[in-house]
Amino acid sequence: MTQARLLLALTSLALAAGCSRVISEPEGPSPVPVAPNAAILGVSAGPALASLPLRPIDASNALDAFADSCHVARSREDVSGLTRPDDWVEPCEAATLWPRNDALSFFQRHFVPAVVGDGQGFATGYFEPQIAGSSTPRAGFEVPVYGVPDDLERCWREDTPEDEREGRAPLSRRTPEGTCVDYYTRAEIEDGALAGRGLEIGWAADPVEFFFLQIQGSGQLISPEGDVTRIGYAGQNGHAYTGIGGVMREQGLLGDGPDQYPASMQGIMQYIREHPEDGRELMRLNESWVFFRVLDGEGPLGSIGVPVTSENSVAVDPNFVPYGAPVVLDLDRDEADGLWVAQDTGGAIRGPNRFDTFWGAGERAREIAGDMTGRGPALVLLPEAAALRLGLGPEL
Repeated sequence: MTQARLLLALTSLALAAGCSRVISEPEGPSPVPVAPNAAILGVSAGPALASLPLRPIDASNALDAFADSCHVARSREDVSGLTRPDDWVEPCEAATLWPRNDALSFFQRHFVPAVVGDGQGFATGYFEPQIAGSSTPRAGFEVPVYGVPDDLERCWREDTPEDEREGRAPLSRRTPEGTCVDYYTRAEIEDGALAGRGLEIGWAADPVEFFFLQIQGSGQLISPEGDVTRIGYAGQNGHAYTGIGGVMREQGLLGDGPDQYPASMQGIMQYIREHPEDGRELMRLNESWVFFRVLDGEGPLGSIGVPVTSENSVAVDPNFVPYGAPVVLDLDRDEADGLWVAQDTGGAIRGPNRFDTFWGAGERAREIAGDMTGRGPALVLLPEAAALRLGLGPEL
């Protein structure tokens, strides 16, 4: 297939997919991937990078992000099956010395674009919330921010058949009698199941804002005096994530109708605030609870331990995109177009061509991420050594 025909095919599929409007917050369980990883699903050659309208500033920022991730790509097994640690040696060594004002040529020289599956990307957005909070208890700050409890462990319940005990045991709770049971749900924790154990690392002022901070996985607690405590994901209670946006859509609460709320994070928050009792029960449908730790440094950490940076970092499913790999998005949301680097993942980011773009902190980040849903062609950039082994190369 020629470049032109490939781009036409990808664009046509993107337009068809873009007809359905969805909200940024994932709606219910993610679909089961059609294959366990990218190597089994299949990859094909993408268009030459030189033919894509990439901006030099995007390439420069992406080169910095790529260099920061190199130690992970060079040392960690790639579960996507697309690359090996040695594939990253040459581009990583070159990245340390390459002039940032010529970053586009770096990616053109060391990478080959690949299409994973049908190459149809779906991207949402996330950000680092800044909410009213305190590192010490005080009046008006009564929502506890918990660290990881010592009774959270992976164990098999006694009623789990032996033939189903494969892989890692689920996150659960060990009782004083030694029995393994489900960990406390969101409702049980909100009702005080963890109170009095000294697990608090901070307190938030608003339970609604804290709920959405948990969905983002990291954030900042801003005290009345302006002190900032940055917190990041440290663990989770083992219960499945439920996107309340999907529930609201099923109930007819979200949409474009006169009696509906906007299909965005902002619209969901508006409904919860205007219907506090129903909103509280709605949030409790998401039984997942996130535990945090206090972070040092100037930015939140992605799942590979590298700080994520605004408009450079993207969360992926590592079964389909190697950690540290550059990604090119060409969506129906122009602000998300360009080069990104895979530095994070998330519970709702599952399957091929599923991305979550990071927008930083502040009101602009909140507005863009809260309303971000984009569809369009997606390319994964593979080191030349990996592309050669896979039989890929830009078609002429």
